[in-house]
Amino acid sequence: AGRRYMNTASESDASSNAKVIGIVTIILGLAALAAPFVVGESMLLFVGLVVTVAGVLRMIWAFRTHSLGSGIWKFLVGVLTFLAGVLILGHPLLASGALTIVLASYLFMDGLVEVIVALTLEGSKGKGWLLAGGVLSVLLACLLFFQAPFSGVIAIGVLMGVKLIFVGLIALLLGTTMHNMMRVQGT
Repeated sequence: AGRRYMNTASESDASSNAKVIGIVTIILGLAALAAPFVVGESMLLFVGLVVTVAGVLRMIWAFRTHSLGSGIWKFLVGVLTFLAGVLILGHPLLASGALTIVLASYLFMDGLVEVIVALTLEGSKGKGWLLAGGVLSVLLACLLFFQAPFSGVIAIGVLMGVKLIFVGLIALLLGTTMHNMMRVQGT
């Protein structure tokens, strides 16, 4: 006798959570498209703050080393990291050129992985959306890269908005697919 698959509350929760995450992510993507400069500037300021704090922590860490030579190098790296953070915070438009290239690299790699995963999936309903999202990410990366550093802050916000919308659509479709699979297997 075969074992019948039983729907559990956790599987239903996972389906609902994926749908909620998808909807929230789509809303965040639309908000990013509505205010791309704010999103791009916020990302730059956040990166600047994180790098500045990391520099301070590296300088503190340098005093915990056991050798003077190693401590000096760690302290100098901390100073350099701190100065890079201050530069980002003080000159966000200059930093946007560098961040644009980093973001383009991320979108390219993320899109490439999505395309590869989509091509290896067999018979999945969300395969087409995953493939489309991956191709879109690669295209956005190329557009961003070839416009850098002129694309700057606004492009970062627009591209993140578009990416969030696609991630939200994929999560929403995943949740719907999970729900449909549980319904079919439960009957």
